[in-house]
Amino acid sequence: MALESEQTPRGRRHERHRAGSAGTALIVVDMLNPYRHSEAERLASRVGDAMPGIQTLLSRAAEADLPIVYVNDNYGDWNSSAEELAENALSGAHPELVEPVLPPGGHSFVIKARHSIFYGTPLEYLLDQMAVDRLVLCGQVTEQCIFYSALDAHVRRFKVAVPPDGVAAIYDHLAEAALEMMERNLSAEVDEAAECSF
Repeated sequence: MALESEQTPRGRRHERHRAGSAGTALIVVDMLNPYRHSEAERLASRVGDAMPGIQTLLSRAAEADLPIVYVNDNYGDWNSSAEELAENALSGAHPELVEPVLPPGGHSFVIKARHSIFYGTPLEYLLDQMAVDRLVLCGQVTEQCIFYSALDAHVRRFKVAVPPDGVAAIYDHLAEAALEMMERNLSAEVDEAAECSF
């Protein structure tokens, strides 16, 4: 029975954890945002501040030929696709925050409905298939979707990195607390985007 369980994708990933032979993926969270909610303007200004860090991470991941996975909220529309979410975001209040990070062809795209990138999504299976055991999270919102996603990654035994200049918050004091909890409680790496190990 023990030998059989080692043949599961979960068992194989745990073997990779021990062997240190698995790879890193960059996860881009909720960047296709139309900014049509009550705190949108407050968030948008912080996304603008985080954009250089996010673009640095995207460039570095592409140069290192790492998997880049976009995970985005469907805003309650279960008929939406990646293309429709992108179009909706581009027609929203801040297309200048969307256009620079549009998913290029060839990258994986996962639709989510709640805060965590794992809740009700096939992301864990996808990462297993990619032989990934370490996630670099970027995007929005630091104290909400980034924090809950980091927690869910940790309990699934993924290593996590969250570059502070590659994530955007709504409330700075909550973001600072979330980053501290991720570092202290989840053993997350919190190096800046240019220094994050890939």
